[in-house]
Amino acid sequence: MFSATIKSTLSKNKIWKKLLSTEATNKSPLQGIRILDLSRVLAGPFATMILGDLGAEVIKIERPIVGDDTRSWGPPFLEGDDNRRESTYFLSINRNKKSVCVDMSKPEGQKIIQDLAKESDILVENFVPGVLDRKNIGYSHLKTINPGLIYCSITGFGPDGPYSKRGGYDVIAASMGGLTHVTGEQNGGPMKVGVAMTDLATALYAHGAILAALYQRDRTGLGQKIDCNLLSTQVSAMVNLASNYLNAGIIPGRWGTGHASIVPYQTFPTRDGHITIGCGNNSQFRELCEKLELSELPENQNFKSNEDRVKNRELLVGIISSKLYEKKNDEWCQIFQGSSFPYGPVNNMKQVFEDGQVKHNRMAQSIQHSSLGQISQVGPAVKYSEADNQIRTPPPTLGEHTDLVLKDILHMTPQQIQKYRKLGIVA
Repeated sequence: MFSATIKSTLSKNKIWKKLLSTEATNKSPLQGIRILDLSRVLAGPFATMILGDLGAEVIKIERPIVGDDTRSWGPPFLEGDDNRRESTYFLSINRNKKSVCVDMSKPEGQKIIQDLAKESDILVENFVPGVLDRKNIGYSHLKTINPGLIYCSITGFGPDGPYSKRGGYDVIAASMGGLTHVTGEQNGGPMKVGVAMTDLATALYAHGAILAALYQRDRTGLGQKIDCNLLSTQVSAMVNLASNYLNAGIIPGRWGTGHASIVPYQTFPTRDGHITIGCGNNSQFRELCEKLELSELPENQNFKSNEDRVKNRELLVGIISSKLYEKKNDEWCQIFQGSSFPYGPVNNMKQVFEDGQVKHNRMAQSIQHSSLGQISQVGPAVKYSEADNQIRTPPPTLGEHTDLVLKDILHMTPQQIQKYRKLGIVA
């Protein structure tokens, strides 16, 4: 895809030499699939990054000068060449993408998007419903240009309905969808989750839906519109708690790290931190008690069954808490090693990436960035036996690939690109 002139120029740069050899391969499941990514912030970019890891070519459209909102979300920032800097937030969700700056408020910019959509398999966007339709780059218009286009729209509340015109953010959907209500200490107030899990779950829904639509397109030859929204994602992710209400009329409350229906199943303080333990059946509870040298507890009438343990939660949790506080996390992990019941320390980020299993799973990887030098990335979570799922190229600098994409995909001449640049249509 690189022209001979560009290859010659880039070959002088050691960083780009490496990038030239990191294109998708025959083992990349999505090799040859092109995604036009109009999304910003988290849900859309996370979804397209996952698809990019699988080999899709992702063209990220950004606003001239400012780019994706997350480029300014910091500190922390990493400082690079020519006084450039990138937020670590942006770096976390935008690898394996090409950045193209287009002003979509101008007719010429909208024409560029239309032309790129014609050459793409998938489009992902997260604008408020109706915004892109007014620019003639909504699905109703683009499907006439490219009937095979899979158009994935990620919104706060859906394409229609009473809230459809409202912007959506993770914490709002988490609040309205019930997650915030059940998160926090039992006697405390509602609390947000530490990471934007509603956004991330929506991204995973979008990723799966896009792959399903690609599979269907293989049979029908036609694309389609996919609608994902944060609120519906969050409601569906309430799973058993939603079922408890729908079928039994139970409105769940907050349990801290505990579980409404299983005891013990929570985090306990230790001498130097906290450890989380879960016992899903009587056998696991008996084994835990043996490891804690509390073998008399399973014979106690108050704790014989899980139902008994739930009824006498405070008494049992108090006994286990006192025992666990006698030793440090590492000591308990040694004692529990090989047990059938699940357990694990509550780790901070430093401890996460020092963990032996996290290292074995290669969850911390690095790649050379075009201006920042070596940067770290969280590795892909899924491994394939016969396919590549990998970090191939670093997150792009703003507008880094504008000329390349316009030239190689839309066949614009250098004179046309320069004209558009002077007019502020591209950057």
